[in-house]
Amino acid sequence: MLRFARLYDELDQTTRTSEKLAGLQSYFREAPPEDAAWGLYFLSGGRHKRAVSATVLRDSAAEASGYPAWLLGECYSAVGDFSETIALLLPEPSGTITPRPLHEVVEKWIQPLQKARDVEKRRMLPDIWSQLDSRQRFVFHKLISGTFRVGAARGLVVRALAAVAAEGGRTGGAVEIDAATMEHRVMGNWEPTAAGFLGLLQGRAVAEEGSGLYPFCLANQLNGPPETLGNVADYLIEHKWDGIRAQLIRRPSAEILVWSRGEELVTDRFPEAAAAGAMLESGTVLDGEILIWEDTSRVGQAADTGSPRPFAELQTRINRKPVPGTPSRKKNNGQLGLFGASDLAAPSAAATPIPFPGRGLVFMAYDVIEHAGGDVRPLPMSRRRELLEEIVRGAAARAAGSTWLPLRISPLVHVNTWGDAAAIRERSRESGVEGLMLKPRASVYGVGRARGSKDAGGGGWWKWKIDPYSVDAVLMYAQPGTGKRAGIYSDQTFGVWDESAPGARELVPFAKAYSGLTDEELREVDAYVRRNTLEKSGPVRMVKPELVFEIAFEGIQVSTRHRSGIAVRFPRIKAWRRDKKARDADTLETVRALLHASLARSSGVFRTAETGTGTEGHTP
Repeated sequence: MLRFARLYDELDQTTRTSEKLAGLQSYFREAPPEDAAWGLYFLSGGRHKRAVSATVLRDSAAEASGYPAWLLGECYSAVGDFSETIALLLPEPSGTITPRPLHEVVEKWIQPLQKARDVEKRRMLPDIWSQLDSRQRFVFHKLISGTFRVGAARGLVVRALAAVAAEGGRTGGAVEIDAATMEHRVMGNWEPTAAGFLGLLQGRAVAEEGSGLYPFCLANQLNGPPETLGNVADYLIEHKWDGIRAQLIRRPSAEILVWSRGEELVTDRFPEAAAAGAMLESGTVLDGEILIWEDTSRVGQAADTGSPRPFAELQTRINRKPVPGTPSRKKNNGQLGLFGASDLAAPSAAATPIPFPGRGLVFMAYDVIEHAGGDVRPLPMSRRRELLEEIVRGAAARAAGSTWLPLRISPLVHVNTWGDAAAIRERSRESGVEGLMLKPRASVYGVGRARGSKDAGGGGWWKWKIDPYSVDAVLMYAQPGTGKRAGIYSDQTFGVWDESAPGARELVPFAKAYSGLTDEELREVDAYVRRNTLEKSGPVRMVKPELVFEIAFEGIQVSTRHRSGIAVRFPRIKAWRRDKKARDADTLETVRALLHASLARSSGVFRTAETGTGTEGHTP
C-alpha cells in the first residue's frame, strides 16, 4: 500500500509525461504481481462499489480525532478534498507501522467494509487507521469512497505496461506488445490477481478472448471550416446521435454483451440491444449508439422513417433494475466489478420488452470492429461500411416476421459540397441529432482521438457539432471548488428572471456551472463573492445579484426536482457578459420556449432525404 501511495503522489506532483511514465514503469516492474494487479485495476479506471459513505467516514473521523463534525466541515472547505482533510486530522499511529500489501488492503479491509453494516464500519475504521500513515490513509479514503482519480491518463498506464512487457523481466521473456493491443487487453475481462497481471504481459492474454471489448475510436471536434479537411467526396458523413455509445458483442460461445464507452457492462439495463445481438452471426462486434426510437420500421432499414427521442427518455433506463433473464453485473469470485463468462447468458428476442407500438430502444450501428471472429479495425472505413451493411442485411433476414427488433444501421448523408453538409448540420436540432460525423473513407478504426494523416491510417474522425443552446443568467450562489480550486468560489449557481406573477420579478436558480472561466476571471469572481455575500449556509454563499454570464448547454428537459421546472445538460460558462446589467438577463419564459421547441422537434419525423440539399437516406 505504501508503494502505491507513493506512486499516487508521484503522478499527482508532476506534469511531465516522461516522469509519470517512468513512475508507472517502475511500479509495474517492482511491485509484487498481486499488488501490481490491483494497482493496474485502479489506475486503469477500475470501479468498485463504494465501501463507506461520507457520513460514516465523517462521523468516524470526528470520533477518532476528537474534533467536532462542524470543524471537519470547515477544514474541508479550506482543503477542498474530503479524503485529504480526514487523513490530515486523524492522529498519527503510535508505534511502528507494519506495511500492508495493496492486495491485502483490498481483500482484508475494502471488501469486508463493502459487506459490513454501518455500525461495523464505525468499529473497523479506527483499527485500520491505526495501521496506516497519513499518506496511505489519503489513498485508502479515495478507494473506499469511490473517488479515486489519478493524474495519469489510461493511455499512459497502457504504455507503461507495454514497456514492462517488452523488458521481459516479469515473465522470463521479452514480448513486444503495441499500445492498441495492450489497451484491448486491459479493457478486457482480466482479473486483478498475480496470474491475471502476468498474463497481460505475455504473448497472448486471456483478455483478448471472450467478453473483452475494444478501445473506442473517438472523434476530434471540428472548430474551423470543413473545407480545411479536403474534398468532401473523401468522407463518409453520418448524423451524430445523442445516445449512449456502446459495443454490441456476439462471441463464438454465443454470449451477447453490451459494453458502454465508460467500460461498464450494461446488458442487463438494455436487453433490447442484447436481443439485437442475438440476430448477429457469431464473432461479430459492432460499434454504435443506444437510442430510444419512434418508428414502425423493421430491423435492417435505415433510420429514415422515424425519429430519435430525447436523451432524457433514455436516461430513465440507465439506473433501471435488471430485466429477468438478461445478463447481470455479477461479481466474479468476490472481485470488484468483474464479470466472468459463466455469469452471462444470451437473451432471446422474444424477451424484448415493447413499451408501446412504434417506439422502442434501438442499437444504431455505425461501424464493425470484428467480423467472422477477425479484427477488421485495420480495414478502411469504406470497406468496414460494406461489411456493416452485409451484417445488418443478414440480421434482417434472420429476423423475418418480427414486428420490432432494435437493430438499425446509421444512414449515410450524401452531399455534393461542404455547403450542402453545412445546411444539413444547421437543421440537426430539428432532427434530434447533435450534428454530423465526418469519417475519411480511408480511415482505420483507431484508438482514442488519433488524428493521423491520410498517409498514416487514413486520417481521423471529426465531429461537427451544432452550436449549443445559450442563456444569459445572473450569478446567485457560489461555493468553493475541490482539488486545485479549493478555497476559490468556482462552483456557481445561476438564475433567470421569473415574471409569472403579476407585477413581480424574481430570480430562480436555473443551472450550476463549474467551468468556462479563465484563472484570472475566477480570481475576479472569487473576490466579488467575498465582498458581496448576502447570506451564508455552510460553504454556500448567496451573493448580490449583479454579474451576468452567458451559460451554454447541450440539452434541456422538464424536471420536477428543480424550482425552475427545468434541467439542462452539460452547462458551462461561455462568456462573462460585462456589457449587461442583471435586469437584462433572460427570463424563465425564454428558457421554457427553448424547452417547448425541443419537445416539438422530438415529436417530429427524422428525414434524411430532402429535396434540394444533395442528401438522401441510405438503405443497404
